[in-house]
Amino acid sequence: MPDLIELSAGDLHRKLVAGDVTARQIVEHFLDRIEQIDGRIGAFNTVTAEAALDKAADIDARLDKGETVGPLAGVPIALKDNLCTRGVPTTCSSKILEHFVPPYDATVVERLDLADAVLLGKTNLDEFAMGSTTESSAFAPSANPWDLSRVPGGSSGGSAAAVAADLAPLALGSDTGGSIRQPASFCGVTGLKPTYGRVSRYGLIAYASSLDQIGTFSRDPRDAALLLEVIAGHDPRDSTSAREPVPDYATELEKEVAGMKIGLPREYLAEGIALDVEAAVRAAADAYQGLGAEVVDISLPHTEYAVATYYIIGTAEASSNLARFDGIHYGRRADGKMNVDELYSRSRSEGLGDEVKRRIMLGTFALSAGYYDAYYLKALKVRRLIKKDFDDALAGVDCILAPVAPTVAYKQGEMIDDPLSLYLADIYTSATNLAGLPAIAFNAGTGEGGLPIGVQLMGRPFEESGLLRLAHAFRQATDHHLARPNLTED
Repeated sequence: MPDLIELSAGDLHRKLVAGDVTARQIVEHFLDRIEQIDGRIGAFNTVTAEAALDKAADIDARLDKGETVGPLAGVPIALKDNLCTRGVPTTCSSKILEHFVPPYDATVVERLDLADAVLLGKTNLDEFAMGSTTESSAFAPSANPWDLSRVPGGSSGGSAAAVAADLAPLALGSDTGGSIRQPASFCGVTGLKPTYGRVSRYGLIAYASSLDQIGTFSRDPRDAALLLEVIAGHDPRDSTSAREPVPDYATELEKEVAGMKIGLPREYLAEGIALDVEAAVRAAADAYQGLGAEVVDISLPHTEYAVATYYIIGTAEASSNLARFDGIHYGRRADGKMNVDELYSRSRSEGLGDEVKRRIMLGTFALSAGYYDAYYLKALKVRRLIKKDFDDALAGVDCILAPVAPTVAYKQGEMIDDPLSLYLADIYTSATNLAGLPAIAFNAGTGEGGLPIGVQLMGRPFEESGLLRLAHAFRQATDHHLARPNLTED
């Protein structure tokens, strides 16, 4: 039997259906890999081994009877630990939810179950998805499989690390200001942030509701297409869920890219970007020109305001959303006798970490009397200008090519005490969330220390197909994806 960790999700499914391998063999293989490797990476908060084996047994039994199975049958998947899973802890990597077990599944979890994907467990994240390194997790940081002294990015660092380390062929994350694309870049995998409304947010524990979007991690765009088709589509339980039809993304992958027009924003290749990252972006542009696409310079003039706008709107919404964690309804409750005000204050003080408290305070200030107009209302106006920048640019090009992060992955501990620098590093990703657009990040080379460098493509609303097609074409024309982390099983 070939080493199953080397196979794509699509290949695993095809081998299962052809009878070359059983679902139990696939799942056992990945559970063994997690046991051998994850102690050094810390990708998982919870491993659901028993439930995974039960699901595999059910799939095998149905196949033995000649029954039809779902499009992800037997494919292991990891879920970011802010997606509600019935009967399985959902912690948001926070002490305040350390023992929370949801009584229901998120919509994406339901759809994965119907597609017969096999849940391996829940992955680590920056607490409440607030961070860019996975170091603000209340439990432990995750490591980057390419260099264990480096961060995997965040906030979906555990999901990205799990795919990069071959602990799971697929994973889900959430992207509020780059939390899928930045760890995908740092870990050398493919990360897709769909259009806002393409994937239901029902059951995603909210950080900033107008910015959050659930998306995918995979090794390649083909698996991203397979996974997106399963989780996308309207959901009446999410009022922001769009009624757009879901295309056959896999078929769209094979269409030509020759004649497509790609914009290169001059503001994204200006001051502050590392030379190796800029070189990777320009090399990607050259590769697309070699495939017959046209690359043109464009302008996104309000880029310089994106980070400030994002952190005002995002923290304001976080202040509101996280008010529900009060020590009364559910989650951590402070011990001892006290009045309601003390219970509320102590439960939150003990249960929430520094970065979450920082963002709640920033958001509460921005919403407070006397400052609402000066900060929050002004940020909403600038958000419209940023959206117009993208609308104007995408009227003349099919998509926008840009860096994901200014540098390769940081050393652990290097940035954690400098939150302002971490916030500023969201300059290339946060505007996409403000505009509600789809974006895909993928490996486009290596930089300092042989670490991966990702680039991203941003597109028009609900045109994920074009982004997947371009990412797939890039993979076919280059060999960057052949580089792998060197993880020995000692």
